[in-house]
Amino acid sequence: MKRLKNFINGKFVDSTSDEVLDIVYPVTGEVIAQAPISTDDDVNTAMHAAQDAFKTWKHTTPSDRQLLLLKLADALEENVDVLVEAQHRNTGQPRELIRDEEVLVGANQLRFFAGAARTLEGKAATEYMEGHTSYVRREPIGVVAQVTPGTIPS
Repeated sequence: MKRLKNFINGKFVDSTSDEVLDIVYPVTGEVIAQAPISTDDDVNTAMHAAQDAFKTWKHTTPSDRQLLLLKLADALEENVDVLVEAQHRNTGQPRELIRDEEVLVGANQLRFFAGAARTLEGKAATEYMEGHTSYVRREPIGVVAQVTPGTIPS
């Protein structure tokens, strides 16, 4: 049985816990993999790795960011069949739906944001006193985290 790992700092690593969650193929009820039940220590390790990576990432040029996002979109499209099958076995969703509404839409969204990476703008607020122009400059501020709902199948 496949035992999944956490992906931290560019590597797959074991959790600090031995606890796992069975991943069940809902079509058959078969346990197809086990995922780690990660600990606070795992999360802290991931956050520290992300904070360390941010020190160099924040200096990445918009053109380099664009190229990385385009490369990721290409990887999604090149691996669409593998990704569709993995998601199908995880959720039981129809393969066509996963392909057309998740993987390919995700690649398309990455391409949109790749284009947006080169068009970040600061909006001028004109001169607030003679010889001084104010504007808004957008800069990366750091690592964020989010928890997303797992609502599939609906």
